[in-house]
Amino acid sequence: MNGAESLIRTLTGGGVDVCFMNPGTSEIHFVAALDSVPQMRGVPCLFEGVAAGAADGYARMSGKPASTLFHLGPGLSNALANLHNACRAEVPLVNIVGDHATYHRRYDAPLTADIEALARPYSKWLRSAASAGDVGRDCAEAIAAARTAPGRIATLILPADTAWSEGGQVVPVAATPAPPLPQTATIERAATLLRNGMRTAILLGPHLIEGEALATAGRIAAASGATLLAPFNLTRMTRGAGLPVVERVAYVVDQALEQLRGFGQLILVGAPAPVAFFAYPSKPGLLMPERCDIHTLSRPGEDGAGALAALAEVLQAQTTQPVLQRAARPALPEGDITIAGLAATVGALLPERAIVVDESITSGRGMMAATKGAPPHDWLVNTGGSIGIGLPMAVGAAVACPDRPVLCLEADGSGMYTLQALWTAARESLNITTIIFANRAYAILKGELAALGANPGRRALDMLEIGRPDLDWVALANGMGVRARRVATLGDFADALRRGLAGGEPNVIEVPL
Repeated sequence: MNGAESLIRTLTGGGVDVCFMNPGTSEIHFVAALDSVPQMRGVPCLFEGVAAGAADGYARMSGKPASTLFHLGPGLSNALANLHNACRAEVPLVNIVGDHATYHRRYDAPLTADIEALARPYSKWLRSAASAGDVGRDCAEAIAAARTAPGRIATLILPADTAWSEGGQVVPVAATPAPPLPQTATIERAATLLRNGMRTAILLGPHLIEGEALATAGRIAAASGATLLAPFNLTRMTRGAGLPVVERVAYVVDQALEQLRGFGQLILVGAPAPVAFFAYPSKPGLLMPERCDIHTLSRPGEDGAGALAALAEVLQAQTTQPVLQRAARPALPEGDITIAGLAATVGALLPERAIVVDESITSGRGMMAATKGAPPHDWLVNTGGSIGIGLPMAVGAAVACPDRPVLCLEADGSGMYTLQALWTAARESLNITTIIFANRAYAILKGELAALGANPGRRALDMLEIGRPDLDWVALANGMGVRARRVATLGDFADALRRGLAGGEPNVIEVPL
């Protein structure tokens, strides 16, 4: 067997059976080997940023890594923005990056690049295979590294001759070590804070706002009177009726300062203290009050779920009933399109077990409030701030959970970064309904201008407009093979949303604003 086949067989043997790919010549033996290993699902992507974002969404919903396949340094470079987001999300991911044959590098061919230098900032594990016989071992180590808590990006560089040469071996993946628990004193210190009567917040990091960890946190909050918080840039939150109440920290600095103003204590569980996305004149960077006592219960890489369970035991809160979100839906509105009306419509119609992928910071700002009492669902957002993740992340989530409807909330500006994801959704027949908020502007940047105290003129504001010509998302989606509809009223929107969520196929709803 050649190195490429040993690589794919090691991947599938280690539970990595989906590869989001945009290959080239140096990776062609990997592509050819797919015929020999039907257990691997190859998902073609027209842009590497789509592959990286899809692998992120897949990992968030499946809890296991996908692989990606990129063409040399330039292909990897195209993926870096969404690899930045995946790194911030703390998800497992295995990158395979092709390279020139080892003996061809000396010629400095046009696509030659320092792939290791490009990969290093976002790779917790990084290696270039030296021979076909090493590929299986290297792949097994990459999978183990990606699975190591809290979830890491591993990058294996595959020179072409290590892929086509014979001598490949399939290597089993070592068991993933359990993450360590924080020290007993750290847990007891958190319990002491929760008993002293001071107003306290508990900020939950990645992988702790879902499943049993969320239930445990809810019991701790109910027993102690603490408030549960999630970062603004959360990885995944399971929320809705019947689940513990968790507040998301606001994006706008003034709103966040008001939200957090009364807390004298903050307990961090796998999360850093909340900070502003950017610096602003005369505004603090750290969003907690100056005299707030900040205690770290667990750090990334430690067992945050275990730390919560141990803390609940110290507080004798194992059987405490959490404060649960009550079931409630907005009334279905009618009339002209408004931001509030769109949010209410989504809140009224969101189905149980939906996966919401949210990259609509401006137009979608009211969506979480409107859906808090909807049936249980998952909410995924952009963790790293590099825009263009919404459409690809929806693809990955839909591949991971084909039996669940995916609702993607996307702005027209950020959607243009990775609109090629619509083609992959059509190619794979994915159950994704995408709402495009077509405000014809980079509206978030207009808000940033105001926050910075700038007094922009017409020329400056013109740089933030994306009209003249207006983007036609119905035509763009149709051109990618996706059914699309432009709506003019809230009634039209409700009808399109019902049909889209029930249709089981990719569709786009363009909402002019």
